Amino acid sequence: MANVCEICGKGERSGFNVSHSNLKTKRTWKPNIQRVKAVVNGEIKRINTCTRCLRSGKVQRAI
Repeated sequence: MANVCEICGKGERSGFNVSHSNLKTKRTWKPNIQRVKAVVNGEIKRINTCTRCLRSGKVQRAI
């Protein structure tokens, strides 16, 4: 599954773990992507969307 939201475009971010001694190692943060049935342009489709878009009502879930 792609780690990108089809609604807002939120995707994987990269950065560093920083230890107490200030050593840095690369790491990534992944969004909470859910595959849901949603109403898109009047028809039911499966889309990948982040939980922020689901919670805020940007996605109308199909029943």
